[in-house]
Amino acid sequence: MGSEGRLSAKFPEGTNRLINGHEGIVWVPSENRFAIVLIRGGDSYDPTRYTEDETYFEYGCDKADGLFADKQYFNPDMLLKIPDGYVKDGKLDLEFAKKMVFPDPFACMLFQLERMEDLGSAHNFRVAMKKYKCDEQTAREKAKEEVFDRTVIFGLGTTGMFIGDLICRNHKNAKVLFVARSSEASPKVQFALKQANSWNQTGEGGCAEYLQNTFDSEEELAKAIIDKMGGRATLFIGVSGSNVEHRIAFEQKVLGCNGVYNSFSLGPKITFDTMPFGFENHLIMGSINFRQDHMEKAIELLAESHYNEIVELIDRDEFAADPIGAYKNKIYSKSAPMKTAVIWNPKYVNI
Repeated sequence: MGSEGRLSAKFPEGTNRLINGHEGIVWVPSENRFAIVLIRGGDSYDPTRYTEDETYFEYGCDKADGLFADKQYFNPDMLLKIPDGYVKDGKLDLEFAKKMVFPDPFACMLFQLERMEDLGSAHNFRVAMKKYKCDEQTAREKAKEEVFDRTVIFGLGTTGMFIGDLICRNHKNAKVLFVARSSEASPKVQFALKQANSWNQTGEGGCAEYLQNTFDSEEELAKAIIDKMGGRATLFIGVSGSNVEHRIAFEQKVLGCNGVYNSFSLGPKITFDTMPFGFENHLIMGSINFRQDHMEKAIELLAESHYNEIVELIDRDEFAADPIGAYKNKIYSKSAPMKTAVIWNPKYVNI
C-alpha cells in the first residue's frame, strides 16, 4: 500500500519504508518461551513514541500492521512475559492468543484513562473546591470522577470499545455515549455495550448507551447527542479518524464548558474558534502512547476478558499467497470481523 501511496495523511510523504508490525505473540527460541511484542520507541518509562531529536517514529498501524515473518529480531526488553497457565505441552492456548492481538491498543487506552483522570482533575479541581466547599484533595478526587459524567466516544472501532470498557470499569457514576454509523443491532455495537455495562453493580440501567449516526446534518447529530446525554459533554473522545469529530465537539458545541477534548484519531486536523474555546475553558489533549507498565497491565486484563470473541482467523497460506487481496477481501471489507488474526506457525498453538 505504501508503494501505491495509499497510507494516508498519518504517514509522512514517501513510499520507501519498512513497516514494523505490532499486535502479536511470538516464540522466543533462545529462551524457550512465548512473548508478547512491545513495539515502541524511546524509553519504556516514557510514553512518547519517539525522542525529541527524532522527527518520526513509525510502526505498523491501520492497514499496514501485523507480525508476518518467520524470523525477526527484537531487543529483549521488548519481549514481555505472558501470564502462567496458557501454555500446555509447549503449545499456546488459542483463545488466549486471540486476546493477545490487543495489548498494544488496550495499553494505549489504559494510558488514555490515566491521562483523562489526571488532566480532568487538574483542570477542574478548583471549581470543585468552591462548588463543594471542600479541601483540595477531596476536590481533585471529585473532579477526577466528574470529568466522565457525560462522555462522548465518537467512533466505535476497537479503541473506542476499549476506552468505553475502561471508563465504565473504573468510574461507577460515568455516563458513556458511543456514536458511530453501525446499526445498534450489529454484533460490534452489542458487544461493546455488553462489555461496558458488565461492570454495573447496581442493577439499575448501565454506564453506556449508543447513538447511530443516520442524521442528514452535523447540527442534527449534535442535537441528538446532547439530548441523549442530557446535556453537553464533559468529555469528548475522538476515535473515528474523521474531521467530523472536532466540528461536532467545537462548532456544534457538543463539548460543554470546562470540558476536555481527547484526540485519539490519527490524521484529522483539529480547528476551533478561539473566542468560545477560551471563554468556555476547554482543554485539548492527545496521548497516543503508553508506557511498558500499561502494556503489562493490558496483558493481565485481556487474559481475563472476552475479547477473543471478536477475533476471527484467516488461513496463513491464503494470506501469504495474496496479502493485498486478503486485506481487501477478508480484513478490511465491509463483512470483515472486528479483528482478524493469522496463526503463523500452527505447531506452537493448541488449536
